[in-house]
Amino acid sequence: MKAADAADYRRGSATSFATVVMHLLLMLTLAVLAGCASKGPMPTFAASSLPPMSESGETIAPERWWTTFDDDGLDREVNLALGQNFDLAVALSRLRAAQAVTRIAASDWCWDVNGFSESSRTFGPGRDSSQMTWGLDASYQVDLWGQIRSRVDAERFRTSATRSDYQAVALSLSAEVARTWYSLIESYAQLKLLDEQVETNREGLKAVELRYAEVGEGGPNVLRQQQLVQATLEQMVVVRAGIEVLEHQLAVLTGQPPQIARYEPGDTLPELPPMPFAGLPADLLNRRPDVRAAYFALAAADRDVAAAVSDQYPRLNLGASIVNSAQNPETLFRDWFLSLGGQLIGPIIDGGQRRAEVARTRAVVWQRFSEYRQTTLIALQEVEDALALERRQIERIQLLEAQFKSAELASQQLLQYFITGNTSYLDVLSTVQSRQSLQRSILSARLDLIQIRIGLYLALAGAFDTRPIENNGLLLDAPQLTSERDSDAGELLPPPAGMPVDVSPAPTELPSPAAGSGTVKPAKEFDLNE
Repeated sequence: MKAADAADYRRGSATSFATVVMHLLLMLTLAVLAGCASKGPMPTFAASSLPPMSESGETIAPERWWTTFDDDGLDREVNLALGQNFDLAVALSRLRAAQAVTRIAASDWCWDVNGFSESSRTFGPGRDSSQMTWGLDASYQVDLWGQIRSRVDAERFRTSATRSDYQAVALSLSAEVARTWYSLIESYAQLKLLDEQVETNREGLKAVELRYAEVGEGGPNVLRQQQLVQATLEQMVVVRAGIEVLEHQLAVLTGQPPQIARYEPGDTLPELPPMPFAGLPADLLNRRPDVRAAYFALAAADRDVAAAVSDQYPRLNLGASIVNSAQNPETLFRDWFLSLGGQLIGPIIDGGQRRAEVARTRAVVWQRFSEYRQTTLIALQEVEDALALERRQIERIQLLEAQFKSAELASQQLLQYFITGNTSYLDVLSTVQSRQSLQRSILSARLDLIQIRIGLYLALAGAFDTRPIENNGLLLDAPQLTSERDSDAGELLPPPAGMPVDVSPAPTELPSPAAGSGTVKPAKEFDLNE
């Protein structure tokens, strides 16, 4: 019996070895049938070849760029918006979802283990019988060609792109709050100016009535002066309506009900801070969140190509199970059965589906590359536009101020001529209207200059810590502020309670390329480990 058992064992071993060899030969045959497909390199371009900016200042703007205006009111409103704006909360939810998708993709690296239990009882003419079965079943896909790694890398890149999108939303929000805040200040300044002009025009009305009362004529001139007073009052109504709308807009930006929006921002526009340093185009492209998001979308599409190429090759699935079966509770834990196995699956005929998927993902790569290039050009255009507009706006303000000085002198001289009877009232009225209109235009032009500077800061800005801070520089003590991070993937953990707002720019870890599926190499100008 022992000799027979040994012979059976040798025959079994030989059979197992032959089976393994057959599987290897089949794997190689299927790989050859799949074709030697190659992903190819990811398209890039050298940002260092771009020409420098047309002009630049010497002051480096801080990450929280709005602090350059040294306005405590603006700081308060921006911090309030960062903590309570709902558009920013939506962007944060998208980031959380992207992080969850990355963890879902990474779960394919783990064994899939399931427990099962089954119980049955048979009734018949003979003796009744029962069967109880329970155990564990496990399966695992071996990542032979790096397909799983490519999919995980693609999702990590998409998460990085979503994080950059979040930063872009935060920057746009801060700029919108600043624009609304200074528009509100300019409106109050206009209201104050119009109030002064109303008083001036009323004094002029008294002077005109007195001037023509002595001679008993001049009714049309009095009516014209009355019309000027009424027109100025009408402008005040328009400005007050604009103030209410701006207050509502600012309240919504900061997550407050617009019905209770009341602000006292003052009526003095700030002086323009020194022009910021624009830097090199390569630095700008590495810093801007929208450009980084476009680049990460390109990298994710490149990894999708690698996954599609790998899908043409065979895949190996391993399986294992441990089962306990018994007919009565007394023998429930006595008999155990262990099963191990593997399954080799490879495409032979699929109607060209996998090749078409490779072609589709490659087309998406070039689509993302064109979008990335377009985003870089738009980023450079926004900086150049802001620089040009600021330069010309300063010239415009200087010309407006020169016009106002001339109009003021002309108004004073014509008023003297009118008193002595050497000029008509229409000349005086025209000059007064021109002078008052220039005063309002200068205020509007100064607001436009600040808005242009805000656009320049936004065009140059990069990612920043979006957590609200107090004026003393300390983080606000809010229960939703958390900074827990996943230890293995560097991702933000789901919030323990409420909606967290800690999405400060974390070092971006690029996943290593999958073996046999191509290489992802960013352009040299991109320092993705900021």
